Formats: sequence, structure tokens, C-alpha cells
Amino acid sequence: MEVVIASSSIDAGISCWDLESGAEQLRYRSCSSPPHGLVCVGRRFLVSSQIRETSSSSGSVLYWSWNKPQAEIKSFPAEPISPLVSNSDGTYIIGGGSSGNIYLWEVASGRLLKKWNAHYRAVTCLVLSDDESLLISGAEDGCVRVWSLFMMFDDIGSQEATHLYEHNFSEHTLRVTDIVSGYGGVNAIVISSSEDRTCKVWSLFDGRLLRSINFPSVIDAIALDPCEHVFYAGGRDGKIYIASLTGDSTSGSGYGMHIVGALSDQSKAITCLAFNMDGVKLVSGLEDGTIRIWNTKSQQIVRMFKHAKGPVSNVLVVSRPLCLNPQTSVRTQASISRRNASLLPPPLDKYVNSTDENADLKPVSALHGPHSRTLDDFYCSYSVMNNQIKELQQEGSSAASELELERLRVECKRSLQVAQQWKKMYDDLHHFCANELVDGGQTGGS
Repeated sequence: MEVVIASSSIDAGISCWDLESGAEQLRYRSCSSPPHGLVCVGRRFLVSSQIRETSSSSGSVLYWSWNKPQAEIKSFPAEPISPLVSNSDGTYIIGGGSSGNIYLWEVASGRLLKKWNAHYRAVTCLVLSDDESLLISGAEDGCVRVWSLFMMFDDIGSQEATHLYEHNFSEHTLRVTDIVSGYGGVNAIVISSSEDRTCKVWSLFDGRLLRSINFPSVIDAIALDPCEHVFYAGGRDGKIYIASLTGDSTSGSGYGMHIVGALSDQSKAITCLAFNMDGVKLVSGLEDGTIRIWNTKSQQIVRMFKHAKGPVSNVLVVSRPLCLNPQTSVRTQASISRRNASLLPPPLDKYVNSTDENADLKPVSALHGPHSRTLDDFYCSYSVMNNQIKELQQEGSSAASELELERLRVECKRSLQVAQQWKKMYDDLHHFCANELVDGGQTGGS
């Protein structure tokens, strides 16, 4: 079962409905969230950045437990934070600041692990790749940049690199409004929308622009079809445009090249979009405070919710937590409430701890598989590493171990050669497919 969560840019709280029945689950108070400023952290609790008050130079970030209407934890970062994103395990939160800085916090401790200057102007949106190794950011400066989270914690590599980002997409001429990432990790596509009335499709593999689509209206929200055949773009004219990602660029819709149709009911501007888990229902938030559920197969509205008088700034579709399940007993819900209250993490730190009072506790990156462990397992201390090195040095080396070491060296060299051959074959295949996509689009348009 799934729930729809919505917030507004005015102080209208956070609303939560059952996607199937339409029943309102709970309304969380005192929230004025900017676009992309609402996240569900590891399905455990809700987090929202808050629109800065004119009298304040710093913003705030609030935490809500699922079963309590009022915010329980308040954090005050060094500057106003707008977009937020969290990994699927809920081990860290990343926020984009009004100065162009990006902040990465550890959820369990609230520690600010990393801060870096990412853009020349305010960060507007953040998204993680599906394997959560890459962070993609957009900003008011019109740039979309790709960051390797592994590189951000590699102090030596960061110092040697000419720039921290992996790719810098600068073809947008105005503010970036939304970003989505497809499947495939470093081989995925990324789609960005901008106030310049275009959506651009990028390759994460080589940083190329694969396609640029012009729309009749400014696009503020995009959602990628799970099969990645099309994407949906919500415009300020109230239409949700359907744009093709295949090689065929012909269009009989009359909206323009690559735009194959639109969902429209003469409504107000579309402010946010989100798919449900199976990719059939598309949830749209509107400027008039309503949320509409579309069936993408029939292209009909199947349900409507009313959030507030002001515009809807965010919509999320998440699995319903156990404490909101009506079939859960009162005693079980009370037990869950007590457990969640005790597990709610501390506030986020304002500054990075740069004193280095104990160098042995300084975190360092460790090699790992992208899906095997959580962020907590990615770090070990200098003291642990030094002990391991000393143990290895004390073991000595017999003739047998020398022979085994030589065998391993030969095997490693052979494996590297095979890996390079496979990498070259993959690169050639990827370039061929990308060229076919671009050439197919150009042929269809000629």
C-alpha cells in the first residue's frame, strides 16, 4: 500500500493520503517547504527544509515522526537550504544552499561530513543516481553538475583534480527547475528542465547532450516513465506533456518535435510530479493547491486531493509505514510510536568539525560494492588501518608465500587485461547505441 505526501510553499503543513482509498492519514503542522525540499528518510521519518523568513539570514530543517503532527527536531544550518535528498537507507541527507554550496550530513549523528562549493548561484534541485554513487545538482546559474560521492571523500584525489565534478552541463540558459535520473548507474541518462522552456537529455557515461526538446511552456517538474520510453513534463500552462526518448522524432501532437501528447484538464500550473511504485499512476501537484492522480494508460484522472489554498510545492509517493496502517492494533501503533521517538536522530550540525582533535578518528573512504553495505560501513579509522598494516608487516614472508604472491600478480595482470578488453567492447557498444539514438532523431526530423 502507498501513501501520497504533499507540502506547500506557504505554512499549510504536510498532508498524507492513502493512494487507493483517498482517505487522509494525517496532517503535519507548520511546514512551508520550497520545491524539492521534502524527503522521506529511510521510510522512518519526514524531513523538510523551510522557506526562509525575511528577517532571518539562516534557514531551518524540520523532522516529523510519522505518527505525530508537530515537528519534533529542528536544525539550523549555516545558510538557507532548499533542495534535499536522502539515500534509500536513510544514512545521510544532502542539502543545497542559497549560496551554491552543497552539504552532506550523517543522519544518525547529525554530523556535517562534507561541504563544498558546487554552483555560482543557489542550488535548486538535487537527485541521486539509482546506485547512489553519483549526485546530480541543478542551480539558478543554469548549470547541471554531476558529483562522485566517492571522490568527495577522497582528500588526495580531490586535491589533485582540476575540478571536483565529473560532468558540467551548461547548455541551459536560465534557472534549472527539475532533474531526474534513469536506471543504469554511471551509464544512465539524466533529464533536466529549465525556465528556458527546454528539457535536455544527457548521458552520464560520457557527458554528452543526447537530446534537447523545446516546449510551449516553462517546465517546472518532470517524471521519467519506468521503462524510459517517455518522460512527463509539467508546464506552467497546466499541461503535462509526454515527450519521447526513442529515436523517432516525428510528432503528430502539434506541440513540437519529440512531444507525442499531453495530459490536460484546463488546470492551473503544474508544480511537481511523482510516479507511484508500479509506474502506472502519475501524481501531479498544482498551483491551486490540488493533487491529481492520473492513470497513464487511460490518460484519465482517477482521484483528486485538496491540500491547501496555496501552491503544492512537493509530492512524494512512498510505501505506507506500519504506524499508519489501519489494520495495525492500537497497542502495536503505540509500541511503534515509542520506538520511533527514541530513534529520531539529533539535529544537523551547522559546521564541519575541522578541529581534528583526534586524527585517529578521521574517516577515510574504503572500497566497497554499491549495494552491499550502508554508508556506516564505508569508513574506518586511521588507527584500525595502522594496526592492520603492522600485523601484515610482522607476518614475514616464506618461500611459499612469495610463490603465491607471484602467482597472484600474474593472475591480477591477466584479469586487468581481460577487464580492459571488456571495457573497450562496452565503450564501443555504448557509443554505437548513443550515436544511433542521435542519428535516428535527426533522420526522423529531416
